This record gives sequence, C-alpha cells and structure tokens, in this order.
Amino acid sequence: WLMFKLIRRAISFLLALIIIVPGYALFATWKAANYPATNLSAAAIVIPGAAQLNGEPGEVLLARLQEAKRLYEDGAAPLVITVGAGAPGDRTTEAAAGRYWLTRNGLPKSAVVAIATGRDTRRQTQAYVRELQSRDLSSVIIATDPYHCRRSATMAEDLDIKATCSPVQSGPNNLANSRSRYLIREAGAYLSYITLGRRGIHISDHLNNGAITLGSILVR
Repeated sequence: WLMFKLIRRAISFLLALIIIVPGYALFATWKAANYPATNLSAAAIVIPGAAQLNGEPGEVLLARLQEAKRLYEDGAAPLVITVGAGAPGDRTTEAAAGRYWLTRNGLPKSAVVAIATGRDTRRQTQAYVRELQSRDLSSVIIATDPYHCRRSATMAEDLDIKATCSPVQSGPNNLANSRSRYLIREAGAYLSYITLGRRGIHISDHLNNGAITLGSILVR
C-alpha cells in the first residue's frame, strides 16, 4: 500500500510538472507581449535579424526597424545595433540591410552599428552582447515581435545585460496580426531555452528546409 501511494504521488507530481511548466512559459510569453515596459531608456537599441531580400527588409524586419527608429527619435538610446547574418547565396546580410534602411531613413551613420552574425536568437544575442561589452555598455531595448520579447530579453539578461523589450506596432507579427500558433511556438522556444539551453543543449529557432538544429543533432 505504501508503494502504491508513493507511485501515485510521483505520477501526480509528473502530471503537475507537465501542466504547470508549459503553462508558465505560455503565460510569461503572453504577459511580456501584452504588458511591455514603458518609458524605456537604455544604452542601445537592438534589432534582431529577420529576412531581407537583396538588401530590402522583409515585412517582419521592417516592422522591427520602424520600432527602433521610433525609439531612437524619442531619445530612448543613442546607439542602434542591427544584427543578423545572411542566408547562403545572399548578396548581403540582415544586419547590413537593417543599417542601410535606418541610415536611409534619417538616422546618422555614426549611430548605427551592423553586426553580421547569427541566424538565430541565441547567436545574435551573443554577438551583440560582445559588442556592448567592448563598449562598456550594459543595457538594451530590444525592438522585436511581441511574442519574441520574453525569450530575447531573457537570453540577454543571462549574459548580464539589462534588457527591456519594445514590441513592434506594425507588420505581420504585431499583436493584432499574430496568431495563437506564434504564441505557442515562442512559448515552446522559451521553455526549451530555460530548461535545456541554459544547460548547453541548444535548439536553433532558425528554420532551414523544414529542419531545426539541436546541438549537432538534426531534428525534423
């Protein structure tokens, strides 16, 4: 009878974990998107990379650039960092396309730094954090999609950067246009990061021919 009680408690505990932990990730991702910080101020504004075509930002990247431009013009930070490598065969990079758009739309060249590194959030975060540290800076505002806010800010904070997020107000991934599938995907990526990524097991959020890379393992 004692063994039966122990097994039942163990099963109940596992079931609670299965429900509570994903539920926490879902709520945290949703809350960061719907209740962002206000009156933002930092040393730099960071724009995570997204698709570009021959130097022209795609819709997702454009919305992030527009949000970063608004923040810069509001005086939220004196420096803007675009980040992101190019896909194989690309003539330019996500970072370069972002910098070109910003400087073409009123920002001084001296205020925009392009870091052509990384095609997923983790690598892009590591790249811009190195740049910040080289400049002795320690705070950022991340201009990105609402449901991307929690994970991107958490990754920066884990590298000792004070991070806040300013969700995009336009584009296909703003709150009005985002579907629940995006929320679930980002909550899953956030959960993967806090449970596995912090322990050195990294799942890339960059999709390549329908595959996601897990460390050196290819998961389809």
